[in-house]
Amino acid sequence: MGGIFEKEQSINDYLFANRASFEEALLEEAVNVRHKIVEFQEIANINLLENAHRLVLYVVEQKKEQVRDFAAQEGVIWAKYSMTLSFKLEWIQAIRRTLWKFLREYDAASSLTDSKDDIYILEGKINELIDEFINTFFVRYSAYKDALIEEQKKLVENLSVPIIPINEHISVLPLIGDIDDQRLSVIEEKVLHEIDRTHVETLIMDLSGVSDMEAEVVTRLFRIIEGIALMGCKSEITGLRPDFVRKVIHAGVSFEQKAETRGTLQQTLRDYLIVH
Repeated sequence: MGGIFEKEQSINDYLFANRASFEEALLEEAVNVRHKIVEFQEIANINLLENAHRLVLYVVEQKKEQVRDFAAQEGVIWAKYSMTLSFKLEWIQAIRRTLWKFLREYDAASSLTDSKDDIYILEGKINELIDEFINTFFVRYSAYKDALIEEQKKLVENLSVPIIPINEHISVLPLIGDIDDQRLSVIEEKVLHEIDRTHVETLIMDLSGVSDMEAEVVTRLFRIIEGIALMGCKSEITGLRPDFVRKVIHAGVSFEQKAETRGTLQQTLRDYLIVH
């Protein structure tokens, strides 16, 4: 490798003077990542080589807070653009190995350390900060991903409970697919919240698109309808299919006192729009 060394040169100055050699050695270490450098630049505007120099500077100068902040920033970017973690880990480990090669050369030229104990102490400090970078990076990466998943989950939940206002007094809730206990919890929360927020007077619940609903869920749906009535809102149920009606009968519940049932959503809307 044969780095250039000048008398009484600091580690930082030595690394800066041998910047090109450092990059060349780093790319030789990072076999898989070196072919992705341009791609990372295009996808997320990440300059891997510049970031490597930045990390090395923080580590050599023992700037722990800067290492943590930089790692957190990198973790968010890599999570945001769904970049492969194995590349990041390979890159950091390549930086570690390359840095130690240059530190050994610097030590040989400058007598940076006086004994083996000094070497072990220096090694511990360097590795501790690089490990700190890795740990902080993965914590922030995971936190960002978890927050993104939770946000997407809430979006899906909201889309699964599409309350559509027809006018200031009437809204429609068309339910589609399987209705399990978890989804019914979302429906309950969203429906009661929307009634309180919009003061809607009539909620038309269309069940024609429901593919399956267990008997226990049918019973709980009846409780939700009761809750809707307690909030001063009238329930209209449309699109009841024979298999659903059988489950209602077997569950021993009746919607008649708390809700009115009608044949189809189209007919119900037509009647309401004409009357109202």
